[in-house]
Amino acid sequence: MYRKRAWISGSMVAAAALLTVSITPAWASSNPSIFHHSKHPKNVILMVGDGMGAAQRQAIRLSKVGLNNNLAMDDLSKAGLVHTSPDDPKNLITDSAASATAMASGVKTYNGAIGVNGKKQPVPTVLEKAKKMGKATGLVTTSQITDATPAAFGAHVETRRDQSEIARQFIEVTKPDVLLGGGENYFYPEGTPGKFADDDDSKSIGKSNLIKEAQDHGYAYVYDQKGLQRTKSNRILGLFANEEMFTSGTEGDPDATYNPAVPLTKMTEKAISTLSKNRNGFFLMVEEEGTDEMSHSNNAKLAIQSGIEFDNSVAIAKAYAEKHRDTLVIVVGDHETGGMTIEDTNKSDESGDGISQEDGPFPIAHSDKSFIVDWTSTSHTGVDIPLTSMGPGSKFLTGTYENTHIHDVMLRTLKGY
Repeated sequence: MYRKRAWISGSMVAAAALLTVSITPAWASSNPSIFHHSKHPKNVILMVGDGMGAAQRQAIRLSKVGLNNNLAMDDLSKAGLVHTSPDDPKNLITDSAASATAMASGVKTYNGAIGVNGKKQPVPTVLEKAKKMGKATGLVTTSQITDATPAAFGAHVETRRDQSEIARQFIEVTKPDVLLGGGENYFYPEGTPGKFADDDDSKSIGKSNLIKEAQDHGYAYVYDQKGLQRTKSNRILGLFANEEMFTSGTEGDPDATYNPAVPLTKMTEKAISTLSKNRNGFFLMVEEEGTDEMSHSNNAKLAIQSGIEFDNSVAIAKAYAEKHRDTLVIVVGDHETGGMTIEDTNKSDESGDGISQEDGPFPIAHSDKSFIVDWTSTSHTGVDIPLTSMGPGSKFLTGTYENTHIHDVMLRTLKGY
Protein backbone atom coordinates (compact mmCIF):
# COMPACT_ATOMS: atom_id res chain seq x y z
CA MET A 1 0.00 0.00 0.00
CA TYR A 2 2.80 2.42 0.85
CA ARG A 3 4.39 1.97 -2.57
CA LYS A 4 1.18 2.70 -4.46
CA ARG A 5 0.46 5.83 -2.41
CA ALA A 6 3.98 7.13 -3.05
CA TRP A 7 3.65 6.54 -6.80
CA ILE A 8 0.26 8.21 -7.17
CA SER A 9 1.31 11.16 -5.05
CA GLY A 10 4.48 11.65 -7.04
CA SER A 11 2.63 11.57 -10.35
CA MET A 12 0.04 14.05 -9.12
CA VAL A 13 2.69 16.46 -7.87
CA ALA A 14 4.60 16.29 -11.14
CA ALA A 15 1.42 16.72 -13.18
CA ALA A 16 0.33 19.67 -11.06
CA ALA A 17 3.68 21.33 -11.60
CA LEU A 18 3.35 20.91 -15.36
CA LEU A 19 -0.14 22.35 -15.39
CA THR A 20 1.13 25.62 -13.97
CA VAL A 21 2.91 26.20 -17.26
CA SER A 22 -0.43 26.72 -19.00
CA ILE A 23 -1.26 29.77 -16.87
CA THR A 24 -0.47 32.94 -18.83
CA PRO A 25 2.32 34.78 -16.99
CA ALA A 26 1.85 38.41 -15.98
CA TRP A 27 4.45 39.72 -18.40
CA ALA A 28 2.60 38.17 -21.33
CA SER A 29 -0.54 40.24 -20.82
CA SER A 30 1.38 43.38 -21.83
CA ASN A 31 2.85 41.67 -24.88
CA PRO A 32 -0.01 39.83 -26.60
CA SER A 33 1.94 39.43 -29.84
CA ILE A 34 3.81 36.57 -28.17
CA PHE A 35 0.65 34.47 -28.35
CA HIS A 36 -0.57 35.64 -31.75
CA HIS A 37 0.87 34.63 -35.07
CA SER A 38 1.03 36.80 -38.15
CA LYS A 39 0.83 33.86 -40.54
CA HIS A 40 -1.93 31.33 -40.98
CA PRO A 41 -0.98 28.00 -39.36
CA LYS A 42 0.12 25.33 -41.78
CA ASN A 43 2.71 23.02 -40.15
CA VAL A 44 2.41 20.46 -37.34
CA ILE A 45 5.30 18.68 -35.62
CA LEU A 46 4.11 15.98 -33.20
CA MET A 47 6.87 14.74 -30.86
CA VAL A 48 6.01 11.48 -29.07
CA GLY A 49 8.09 10.17 -26.19
CA ASP A 50 6.78 6.63 -26.08
CA GLY A 51 6.03 5.52 -22.51
CA MET A 52 6.94 8.97 -21.19
CA GLY A 53 4.86 10.06 -18.20
CA ALA A 54 5.36 12.87 -15.72
CA ALA A 55 7.98 10.97 -13.71
CA GLN A 56 10.04 10.17 -16.80
CA ARG A 57 9.99 13.85 -17.74
CA GLN A 58 11.11 14.77 -14.24
CA ALA A 59 13.96 12.23 -14.24
CA ILE A 60 15.13 13.52 -17.62
CA ARG A 61 14.93 17.12 -16.37
CA LEU A 62 16.90 16.48 -13.18
CA SER A 63 19.60 14.60 -15.09
CA LYS A 64 19.92 17.04 -17.97
CA VAL A 65 19.35 20.55 -16.56
CA GLY A 66 18.95 20.20 -12.79
CA LEU A 67 16.53 21.50 -10.19
CA ASN A 68 15.99 25.05 -11.39
CA ASN A 69 15.87 24.77 -15.18
CA ASN A 70 13.43 23.50 -17.78
CA LEU A 71 13.81 20.96 -20.53
CA ALA A 72 13.05 22.13 -24.06
CA MET A 73 9.86 20.07 -23.89
CA ASP A 74 8.79 21.79 -20.67
CA ASP A 75 9.75 25.27 -21.85
CA LEU A 76 6.72 25.55 -24.13
CA SER A 77 3.90 28.05 -23.57
CA LYS A 78 0.94 25.69 -23.08
CA ALA A 79 0.36 22.49 -21.13
CA GLY A 80 -2.37 19.96 -20.47
CA LEU A 81 -3.11 16.43 -19.29
CA VAL A 82 -4.18 13.61 -21.57
CA HIS A 83 -6.44 10.61 -20.81
CA THR A 84 -5.15 7.51 -22.62
CA SER A 85 -7.66 4.68 -22.02
CA PRO A 86 -8.54 2.66 -25.15
CA ASP A 87 -11.95 1.47 -26.32
CA ASP A 88 -11.04 -2.12 -25.62
CA PRO A 89 -13.44 -4.85 -24.40
CA LYS A 90 -10.83 -6.36 -22.07
CA ASN A 91 -8.31 -3.69 -21.15
CA LEU A 92 -8.34 -0.46 -19.20
CA ILE A 93 -4.73 0.35 -20.07
CA THR A 94 -3.78 1.31 -23.61
CA ASP A 95 -1.00 -0.02 -25.78
CA SER A 96 0.91 2.15 -28.24
CA ALA A 97 -1.21 1.07 -31.22
CA ALA A 98 -4.55 2.14 -29.75
CA SER A 99 -3.09 5.34 -28.34
CA ALA A 100 -1.37 6.30 -31.59
CA THR A 101 -4.54 5.56 -33.57
CA ALA A 102 -6.47 7.87 -31.24
CA MET A 103 -3.99 10.69 -31.89
CA ALA A 104 -3.68 9.96 -35.61
CA SER A 105 -7.35 9.44 -36.47
CA GLY A 106 -9.38 10.85 -33.58
CA VAL A 107 -11.09 7.58 -32.68
CA LYS A 108 -10.74 5.27 -29.70
CA THR A 109 -10.06 1.67 -30.59
CA TYR A 110 -8.85 -1.67 -29.22
CA ASN A 111 -5.28 -2.51 -28.26
CA GLY A 112 -3.24 -3.64 -31.22
CA ALA A 113 -5.32 -1.75 -33.77
CA ILE A 114 -3.47 0.28 -36.39
CA GLY A 115 -5.57 2.91 -38.12
CA VAL A 116 -8.84 0.99 -37.67
CA ASN A 117 -11.79 1.53 -35.35
CA GLY A 118 -13.40 -0.95 -32.97
CA LYS A 119 -15.20 -2.58 -35.90
CA LYS A 120 -11.85 -3.04 -37.68
CA GLN A 121 -12.80 -0.48 -40.30
CA PRO A 122 -10.07 1.86 -41.62
CA VAL A 123 -10.22 5.42 -40.33
CA PRO A 124 -8.35 8.21 -42.14
CA THR A 125 -5.29 9.63 -40.42
CA VAL A 126 -4.11 13.20 -40.00
CA LEU A 127 -1.10 12.33 -42.17
CA GLU A 128 -3.35 11.15 -44.98
CA LYS A 129 -5.51 14.26 -44.64
CA ALA A 130 -2.42 16.48 -44.71
CA LYS A 131 -1.27 14.78 -47.90
CA LYS A 132 -4.62 15.47 -49.55
CA MET A 133 -4.12 19.14 -48.67
CA GLY A 134 -0.91 19.08 -50.70
CA LYS A 135 1.36 19.09 -47.66
CA ALA A 136 4.56 17.12 -47.20
CA THR A 137 4.46 14.33 -44.62
CA GLY A 138 6.99 12.42 -42.59
CA LEU A 139 7.48 9.77 -39.91
CA VAL A 140 10.63 9.42 -37.79
CA THR A 141 11.38 6.94 -35.00
CA THR A 142 14.18 5.12 -33.21
CA SER A 143 12.00 2.00 -33.36
CA GLN A 144 11.07 0.11 -36.50
CA ILE A 145 9.41 2.56 -38.88
CA THR A 146 6.67 -0.09 -39.04
CA ASP A 147 6.19 -0.17 -35.25
CA ALA A 148 2.89 0.82 -33.66
CA THR A 149 3.26 4.58 -33.29
CA PRO A 150 4.46 5.51 -36.79
CA ALA A 151 2.31 2.77 -38.31
CA ALA A 152 -0.89 4.26 -36.91
CA PHE A 153 -0.27 7.46 -38.89
CA GLY A 154 0.34 5.76 -42.23
CA ALA A 155 -1.32 2.34 -42.36
CA HIS A 156 -4.51 0.42 -41.63
CA VAL A 157 -4.24 -3.14 -40.30
CA GLU A 158 -6.16 -5.10 -37.69
CA THR A 159 -3.05 -5.99 -35.70
CA ARG A 160 0.22 -4.18 -35.10
CA ARG A 161 2.09 -7.46 -35.62
CA ASP A 162 1.56 -7.26 -39.39
CA GLN A 163 4.61 -5.09 -39.95
CA SER A 164 5.32 -6.36 -43.47
CA GLU A 165 1.87 -5.20 -44.57
CA ILE A 166 2.44 -1.87 -42.81
CA ALA A 167 5.67 -1.46 -44.78
CA ARG A 168 3.85 -2.26 -48.04
CA GLN A 169 1.15 0.32 -47.31
CA PHE A 170 3.77 2.96 -46.57
CA ILE A 171 5.44 2.48 -49.95
CA GLU A 172 2.46 1.62 -52.16
CA VAL A 173 -0.47 3.47 -50.59
CA THR A 174 0.21 6.23 -48.06
CA LYS A 175 3.62 7.27 -49.41
CA PRO A 176 4.91 9.67 -46.70
CA ASP A 177 7.67 11.83 -48.14
CA VAL A 178 10.11 11.00 -45.34
CA LEU A 179 10.39 7.63 -43.56
CA LEU A 180 13.31 7.32 -41.11
CA GLY A 181 13.91 4.59 -38.54
CA GLY A 182 14.72 0.91 -38.13
CA GLY A 183 12.89 -2.14 -39.43
CA GLU A 184 14.76 -3.07 -42.60
CA ASN A 185 13.63 -6.68 -42.11
CA TYR A 186 10.11 -5.81 -43.20
CA PHE A 187 11.15 -4.21 -46.50
CA TYR A 188 12.90 -7.23 -48.04
CA PRO A 189 11.35 -10.58 -48.99
CA GLU A 190 11.95 -13.47 -46.63
CA GLY A 191 15.49 -14.79 -46.75
CA THR A 192 16.94 -11.77 -48.56
CA PRO A 193 19.98 -10.26 -46.84
CA GLY A 194 19.92 -6.49 -46.47
CA LYS A 195 22.47 -3.88 -45.46
CA PHE A 196 22.48 -5.24 -41.91
CA ALA A 197 22.85 -8.94 -42.71
CA ASP A 198 25.76 -9.29 -40.27
CA ASP A 199 23.61 -8.27 -37.33
CA ASP A 200 22.26 -10.95 -34.99
CA ASP A 201 18.67 -10.24 -35.97
CA SER A 202 19.06 -10.28 -39.75
CA LYS A 203 16.22 -12.42 -41.05
CA SER A 204 14.12 -10.53 -43.58
CA ILE A 205 10.45 -11.41 -43.26
CA GLY A 206 8.81 -9.13 -45.82
CA LYS A 207 6.77 -10.18 -48.82
CA SER A 208 8.53 -8.23 -51.57
CA ASN A 209 11.48 -5.95 -52.22
CA LEU A 210 9.99 -2.70 -51.02
CA ILE A 211 13.39 -0.99 -51.10
CA LYS A 212 13.54 -1.32 -54.88
CA GLU A 213 9.88 -0.43 -55.18
CA ALA A 214 10.41 2.70 -53.10
CA GLN A 215 13.30 3.73 -55.36
CA ASP A 216 11.07 3.15 -58.38
CA HIS A 217 8.56 5.52 -56.76
CA GLY A 218 11.20 8.23 -56.45
CA TYR A 219 12.51 7.68 -52.93
CA ALA A 220 16.19 8.07 -52.18
CA TYR A 221 17.14 5.05 -50.08
CA VAL A 222 19.76 5.66 -47.37
CA TYR A 223 21.05 3.34 -44.68
CA ASP A 224 23.56 5.39 -42.66
CA GLN A 225 24.09 8.90 -41.33
CA LYS A 226 26.42 9.93 -44.13
CA GLY A 227 23.88 8.95 -46.76
CA LEU A 228 21.10 10.76 -44.91
CA GLN A 229 23.11 13.97 -44.68
CA ARG A 230 24.16 13.86 -48.33
CA THR A 231 20.81 13.25 -50.00
CA LYS A 232 19.00 16.26 -51.44
CA SER A 233 15.91 14.29 -52.38
CA ASN A 234 12.47 15.47 -51.35
CA ARG A 235 11.50 11.84 -50.74
CA ILE A 236 13.65 9.75 -48.41
CA LEU A 237 13.42 6.20 -47.11
CA GLY A 238 16.05 5.73 -44.41
CA LEU A 239 16.37 2.36 -42.68
CA PHE A 240 19.23 2.21 -40.17
CA ALA A 241 18.74 -1.13 -38.38
CA ASN A 242 17.07 -4.51 -38.79
CA GLU A 243 14.65 -3.84 -35.95
CA GLU A 244 14.83 -1.08 -33.30
CA MET A 245 17.81 1.27 -33.34
CA PHE A 246 18.88 0.21 -29.83
CA THR A 247 18.88 -2.85 -27.57
CA SER A 248 16.74 -2.84 -24.44
CA GLY A 249 17.48 -4.75 -21.25
CA THR A 250 17.59 -4.48 -17.50
CA GLU A 251 20.14 -2.49 -15.51
CA GLY A 252 23.53 -4.16 -15.74
CA ASP A 253 22.70 -6.13 -18.90
CA PRO A 254 25.81 -5.67 -21.09
CA ASP A 255 23.70 -6.07 -24.23
CA ALA A 256 21.40 -3.17 -23.30
CA THR A 257 22.54 -0.07 -25.18
CA TYR A 258 21.09 3.16 -26.48
CA ASN A 259 23.32 4.30 -29.31
CA PRO A 260 21.32 4.66 -32.55
CA ALA A 261 23.45 4.57 -35.69
CA VAL A 262 21.72 7.78 -36.71
CA PRO A 263 20.77 9.92 -33.69
CA LEU A 264 17.19 11.10 -33.36
CA THR A 265 18.43 14.69 -33.52
CA LYS A 266 19.96 14.12 -36.96
CA MET A 267 16.83 12.41 -38.25
CA THR A 268 14.67 15.24 -36.90
CA GLU A 269 16.85 17.91 -38.50
CA LYS A 270 16.79 16.17 -41.87
CA ALA A 271 13.06 15.55 -41.78
CA ILE A 272 12.24 19.18 -41.00
CA SER A 273 14.65 20.57 -43.59
CA THR A 274 13.26 18.23 -46.25
CA LEU A 275 9.56 18.65 -45.50
CA SER A 276 9.75 22.42 -45.06
CA LYS A 277 10.61 22.78 -48.77
CA ASN A 278 6.90 22.28 -49.44
CA ARG A 279 5.25 25.72 -49.66
CA ASN A 280 1.90 24.26 -48.60
CA GLY A 281 3.30 23.13 -45.25
CA PHE A 282 3.94 19.77 -43.66
CA PHE A 283 3.00 17.22 -41.02
CA LEU A 284 5.76 15.39 -39.15
CA MET A 285 5.60 12.81 -36.36
CA VAL A 286 8.83 12.12 -34.46
CA GLU A 287 8.98 9.30 -31.90
CA GLU A 288 11.55 8.26 -29.33
CA GLU A 289 10.92 4.59 -28.59
CA GLY A 290 13.75 4.11 -26.11
CA THR A 291 11.88 5.81 -23.27
CA ASP A 292 9.26 3.07 -23.47
CA GLU A 293 11.47 0.03 -24.04
CA MET A 294 13.89 0.98 -21.28
CA SER A 295 11.02 1.64 -18.89
CA HIS A 296 9.61 -1.81 -19.68
CA SER A 297 12.99 -3.15 -18.58
CA ASN A 298 13.07 -0.85 -15.54
CA ASN A 299 16.34 0.51 -16.84
CA ALA A 300 16.27 4.11 -15.63
CA LYS A 301 19.78 4.91 -16.86
CA LEU A 302 18.94 4.21 -20.49
CA ALA A 303 15.40 5.57 -20.21
CA ILE A 304 16.94 8.87 -19.13
CA GLN A 305 19.63 8.71 -21.81
CA SER A 306 17.07 8.20 -24.57
CA GLY A 307 14.87 10.89 -23.01
CA ILE A 308 17.70 13.43 -23.15
CA GLU A 309 18.17 12.67 -26.85
CA PHE A 310 14.43 13.13 -27.32
CA ASP A 311 14.53 16.50 -25.57
CA ASN A 312 17.44 17.56 -27.78
CA SER A 313 15.23 16.71 -30.75
CA VAL A 314 12.36 18.70 -29.27
CA ALA A 315 14.75 21.66 -29.05
CA ILE A 316 15.30 21.41 -32.82
CA ALA A 317 11.55 21.47 -33.49
CA LYS A 318 11.10 24.32 -31.00
CA ALA A 319 13.82 26.40 -32.68
CA TYR A 320 12.17 25.87 -36.07
CA ALA A 321 8.77 26.91 -34.71
CA GLU A 322 10.22 30.04 -33.12
CA LYS A 323 11.40 31.13 -36.57
CA HIS A 324 8.32 29.88 -38.40
CA ARG A 325 5.34 31.08 -36.41
CA ASP A 326 2.93 29.08 -38.57
CA THR A 327 4.11 25.84 -36.90
CA LEU A 328 2.42 23.96 -34.07
CA VAL A 329 4.74 21.80 -31.95
CA ILE A 330 3.21 19.19 -29.61
CA VAL A 331 5.22 17.07 -27.15
CA VAL A 332 3.43 14.15 -25.49
CA GLY A 333 3.75 10.53 -24.41
CA ASP A 334 1.33 7.92 -25.71
CA HIS A 335 1.08 6.37 -22.21
CA GLU A 336 3.26 5.86 -19.15
CA THR A 337 5.42 2.76 -18.76
CA GLY A 338 6.79 1.18 -15.60
CA GLY A 339 4.94 3.14 -12.93
CA MET A 340 8.06 5.21 -12.38
CA THR A 341 8.45 7.49 -9.37
CA ILE A 342 11.23 9.75 -8.07
CA GLU A 343 12.55 9.36 -4.51
CA ASP A 344 15.22 10.77 -2.22
CA THR A 345 18.43 8.77 -1.98
CA ASN A 346 18.15 8.56 1.81
CA LYS A 347 15.13 6.25 1.70
CA SER A 348 15.75 2.56 2.04
CA ASP A 349 14.51 0.16 -0.61
CA GLU A 350 11.10 -1.15 0.37
CA SER A 351 11.67 -4.65 -0.95
CA GLY A 352 14.99 -4.95 -2.78
CA ASP A 353 13.63 -7.68 -5.04
CA GLY A 354 12.55 -7.90 -8.66
CA ILE A 355 10.93 -4.93 -10.35
CA SER A 356 10.57 -2.99 -7.10
CA GLN A 357 14.31 -2.76 -6.60
CA GLU A 358 15.33 0.88 -6.49
CA ASP A 359 17.34 2.26 -9.38
CA GLY A 360 20.20 4.71 -8.99
CA PRO A 361 21.26 6.98 -7.46
CA PHE A 362 21.47 9.42 -10.36
CA PRO A 363 23.21 12.78 -10.08
CA ILE A 364 21.16 15.97 -10.38
CA ALA A 365 22.82 18.32 -12.86
CA HIS A 366 24.48 21.44 -11.45
CA SER A 367 23.98 20.12 -7.92
CA ASP A 368 25.58 17.90 -5.30
CA LYS A 369 22.23 16.12 -4.85
CA SER A 370 21.00 12.90 -6.38
CA PHE A 371 17.76 10.99 -6.80
CA ILE A 372 16.48 7.41 -6.87
CA VAL A 373 14.07 5.93 -9.43
CA ASP A 374 11.62 3.32 -8.22
CA TRP A 375 9.33 1.18 -10.39
CA THR A 376 5.96 -0.42 -9.72
CA SER A 377 5.54 -2.34 -12.98
CA THR A 378 7.17 -3.54 -16.18
CA SER A 379 3.98 -2.73 -18.10
CA HIS A 380 2.03 0.32 -19.18
CA THR A 381 0.02 2.22 -16.56
CA GLY A 382 -3.19 4.24 -16.70
CA VAL A 383 -2.07 7.62 -15.36
CA ASP A 384 -2.77 10.80 -17.33
CA ILE A 385 0.08 12.01 -19.52
CA PRO A 386 1.47 15.57 -19.61
CA LEU A 387 1.40 17.42 -22.93
CA THR A 388 3.19 20.65 -23.76
CA SER A 389 2.85 22.69 -26.94
CA MET A 390 3.60 25.98 -28.66
CA GLY A 391 2.45 27.81 -31.75
CA PRO A 392 -0.91 28.19 -33.48
CA GLY A 393 -3.52 25.82 -32.05
CA SER A 394 -1.68 25.33 -28.76
CA LYS A 395 -4.33 27.32 -26.91
CA PHE A 396 -6.72 24.43 -27.60
CA LEU A 397 -4.40 21.99 -25.82
CA THR A 398 -4.69 23.30 -22.27
CA GLY A 399 -6.73 21.57 -19.55
CA THR A 400 -7.54 17.87 -19.45
CA TYR A 401 -8.87 15.91 -22.42
CA GLU A 402 -8.90 12.61 -24.29
CA ASN A 403 -6.02 11.70 -26.60
CA THR A 404 -8.42 11.93 -29.56
CA HIS A 405 -8.51 15.70 -28.99
CA ILE A 406 -4.89 15.90 -30.16
CA HIS A 407 -5.98 14.75 -33.61
CA ASP A 408 -8.72 17.36 -33.74
CA VAL A 409 -6.35 20.21 -32.91
CA MET A 410 -3.68 19.04 -35.37
CA LEU A 411 -6.22 18.78 -38.17
CA ARG A 412 -7.66 22.22 -37.38
CA THR A 413 -4.16 23.68 -37.47
CA LEU A 414 -3.25 22.03 -40.76
CA LYS A 415 -6.43 23.44 -42.27
CA GLY A 416 -5.26 26.91 -41.30
CA TYR A 417 -7.71 27.97 -38.59
